Amino acid sequence: MVVQTTRKTLIGAPVSRIDGPKKVTGSAPYAYEHEVKGVVYGFPVQSTIAKGRVTSIDTSKASALRGVLGIITHENAPHLVKPPQPELAVLQSDKVAYRGQFVAMVIAETQELAREAAEAIVIQYEESEHDVVLSADSENLYKPDRVNPDFATDTATGDVEAALASATFRVDQTYTTPAYHNNPLEPHATIAIWEDGGITLYDSCQGAHSVQDAIAQTFGLDLERVHVISPYVGGGFGSKGQIHPNVILTVMGAQVVKRPVKYALTRQQMFALAGYRTPTLQRIRLGADKDGHLTAIAHNAISQTSTLHEFAEQTAVATRSMYAAPNRLTSHRLAKLDVPTPSWMRAPGECPGMFALESAMDELAYACGLDPIELRVRNEPKKDPETGNPFSSRGLVTCLREGAKRFGWQPREQTPRKRMKDRWLVGTGVAAATYPSNLIPANALIRAEQNGYYTVLIDATDIGTGAWTILTQIAADALDAPLERVHLEIGDSRLPRAYVAGGSTGTASWGTAIVEAARKLRARLSEEHNVIPVEGLEATSTTKENPQAKRFAMHAYGAHFAEVHVNQDTCELRVPRLLGVFAAGRIMNAKTARSQFMGGMTMGLSMALHEESILDPRFGDYVNHDFAEYHIATNADVREIDISWIDEEDPHVNPLGAKGIGEIGIVGTAAAIANAVYHATGIRVRDLPITLDKLLA
Repeated sequence: MVVQTTRKTLIGAPVSRIDGPKKVTGSAPYAYEHEVKGVVYGFPVQSTIAKGRVTSIDTSKASALRGVLGIITHENAPHLVKPPQPELAVLQSDKVAYRGQFVAMVIAETQELAREAAEAIVIQYEESEHDVVLSADSENLYKPDRVNPDFATDTATGDVEAALASATFRVDQTYTTPAYHNNPLEPHATIAIWEDGGITLYDSCQGAHSVQDAIAQTFGLDLERVHVISPYVGGGFGSKGQIHPNVILTVMGAQVVKRPVKYALTRQQMFALAGYRTPTLQRIRLGADKDGHLTAIAHNAISQTSTLHEFAEQTAVATRSMYAAPNRLTSHRLAKLDVPTPSWMRAPGECPGMFALESAMDELAYACGLDPIELRVRNEPKKDPETGNPFSSRGLVTCLREGAKRFGWQPREQTPRKRMKDRWLVGTGVAAATYPSNLIPANALIRAEQNGYYTVLIDATDIGTGAWTILTQIAADALDAPLERVHLEIGDSRLPRAYVAGGSTGTASWGTAIVEAARKLRARLSEEHNVIPVEGLEATSTTKENPQAKRFAMHAYGAHFAEVHVNQDTCELRVPRLLGVFAAGRIMNAKTARSQFMGGMTMGLSMALHEESILDPRFGDYVNHDFAEYHIATNADVREIDISWIDEEDPHVNPLGAKGIGEIGIVGTAAAIANAVYHATGIRVRDLPITLDKLLA
């Protein structure tokens, strides 16, 4: 078979989602929907105390129900060999570390019966005094060794205190963000099949290999005896980037009853068991000279972790390289509380951290009498303030200038409450955004089939971001082949190993591995004079970390603009217009990229106006744990969102020139809205979300 080629580049083309028809027709199976013979259902019992231990468990009524196949408690649970972290040591002791922790599980013939039996189990506790409230003056604050994923906890350059004392203009404010919970459309779900000494999992996750690793370690199995399948995932936002106790519990259920077991978290259960974004307390201090040049930046962040396992969010890390200032200080402190362990949520660190920094920059602009865009431009660094390395590319100023032009931004009147439209106060705000560009090693295999088609194998994961489509485009472009002749397989631990879909690294990391495998395959095809042998031809690649990362600072950038209307009589808040301009390297697919930017900005709007997980300190529980009370932005909240990007060539980040775009859309959006609210009303909201009561003053 002679290879067909095409000269038209596919990179950047607005190709529609390849998986779209399957998803809209319901033929793309999500984790819970895979058909498995003999499947039964699991349902857990969760702790009703925040700290203590289980003293007795009465399962008699539950066991008497016909169709109940098994009940697992700490008294009869299978022994777990070596869970990767303590929260995964499910049912291994009588201790309770947080409210909502698993204390039992029922396996039954139907889901309804399993739930009925779980509710019939009576558990007695010995309750201990708990601490669940994050406070800046808490006695149990401590300095973690590193912050996520492996940054220095504190940094200091120059003499911040002296610079602040001598500054012409100063800002010293505290900004807070509440806990936020990931709420993907598809809840966390698993089907576990334990047979022939091995486990097969259909799991809703952001990386099949990461689940395989955790299960093998936890149950003491060889990797090849754990098979994880996850081709279609209905969202994750980071919550499915690492394994949670529900997966362990489902596997234990299958081990005990020797039948395939299904278990999907309810929406309410996800608020205790699937991770969340930690609340933050952030003190920002800025000092500037008479011309608005920053002389000092200090960013001190406080967040929480659990008593079981440490997670330290990198809240102040983005501040280290955002603006030029000779004197800089950042720090992170943690409080160990009797709560579930926080985890990743879209742009962990950058999202809450940049809300505080960009709000403070707006306050400094007012103090200096400068337009907020001009203040940022004046403090644009020539090299990375943190490392001293040059930027591989830095398009922030271009984004600000282009955004101002598209938005119709005018160097504005510094006095707020000056614009009215009918009975609505009108304000505009701006904020900058940044997100690091990283490359993570990956493996890929491409096979040229005798029929002229190509099969591309890599354990990438599409969580709704468009990986099915983009990776097919990248492969077709690298192979110089028609798109329809490329068959992609992803989402399976038996495919070549790759990192999870997270950290905005997917397209760059997986795509680089595919490009390298395609290059090798084309070289082999050339040796064969572009004739594919009957048995086919294949090539593999194993990429390494980017050596350029030690020479350059690599980031994507963006500028967010917001227009808000606040009703003068009722304080109702509307956001009729959002605009984002991004510098994110080479865009792989114009259609899916716009979707990603829009999704991030919508989530940022939701963060600004609605989202807040409210903890009841008496019980250690998030009380608004459903969609009725945990408010997320709906269609009615989202009006006009204008999205564009600049053409940016960056040969240093990876062979594709791509920077991640999944997370930068949420970074900066909330600050732009809060800054616009101040411009409209004269009320500075430093504690998200921006609710009516905060504007009534």
